[in-house]
Amino acid sequence: MNHLTPPDAKAFGKVGVLLGGRSAERDVSLMSGTGVLQALQSQGIDAHAFDTGLRSLAELADEKFDRVFIALHGRFGEDGSLQGALELLGIPYTGSGVMPSSVAMDKITTKILWLAAGLPTPNYAVLDAQSDLAQVAAGLGLPLIVKPPHEGSTIGITKVNAAGEFKAAYDIAAALDDSVLAEEFVTGREFTVAILGTGATARALPIVEIVAPQGNYDYQNKYFTDDVKYHCPAVLPDALSEEMRRIAVQAYRTLGCQGWGRVDVLLRERDQKPFLLEANTSPGMTTHSLVPMAARAEGMSYEELCVEILRTASLKMKG
Repeated sequence: MNHLTPPDAKAFGKVGVLLGGRSAERDVSLMSGTGVLQALQSQGIDAHAFDTGLRSLAELADEKFDRVFIALHGRFGEDGSLQGALELLGIPYTGSGVMPSSVAMDKITTKILWLAAGLPTPNYAVLDAQSDLAQVAAGLGLPLIVKPPHEGSTIGITKVNAAGEFKAAYDIAAALDDSVLAEEFVTGREFTVAILGTGATARALPIVEIVAPQGNYDYQNKYFTDDVKYHCPAVLPDALSEEMRRIAVQAYRTLGCQGWGRVDVLLRERDQKPFLLEANTSPGMTTHSLVPMAARAEGMSYEELCVEILRTASLKMKG
């Protein structure tokens, strides 16, 4: 691992690591942020934790950070709202700007944009209290997936195997979100593609395959057990691997993502066709997280990854 020289570390100035927050993913964010904080400090960077769930924007302004690393997940951290505040405060930040953060957090808008760009994503329906669930089930087929479109970390997601389970699944998602997304269930292997860079410089890291117990890659298995197996680089034919990386980068660029992110992909078993699932503009950085795993497969340590992401901190709105 390459340690930063003191002048290089000093060039970052005073750095805030924004963590915690107010979303349903607060606990995961605390783990991500603590890891990032320790990594940056180990490189001699003057980094400080700042919990946006406990402290105000006025306090954030008072800290006089030269730049911040966003280690927040979910609403009020990953959805564009904080990014807008940082633009107003003039504090350069990591990751995507206001619009791509907001769009990527909304799985419905993400799908609309991907489909308009000719990118493959599972068929879906948007549900509300008046929706005919039987008709939706007939249209999408069973099993299907029901999820709140503005949550992450598989929170509120239910697999519906029989029509009688649909209403309960809808209620779980509706308790977390104003709208509900029903999605065709794609049977096959699950992958994720980490991406670094912006625009033409965006590049995919080695693909990670996720093999969860009974295919259940839920919140508990993601962060709190060692039952999930990961293969990185994923074992795939070269042409398929290249195609998966290509559409993931195109999906990232289509949303206007910047700095770093992650795109989740399903590979349909029956014809080996990849389908885009969602984009994450502030992915996990815990010991179980996938972006650090992909970076490690390319020879980049966790500390080097954190510094590389921090280098890209910027204000996105020109004015």
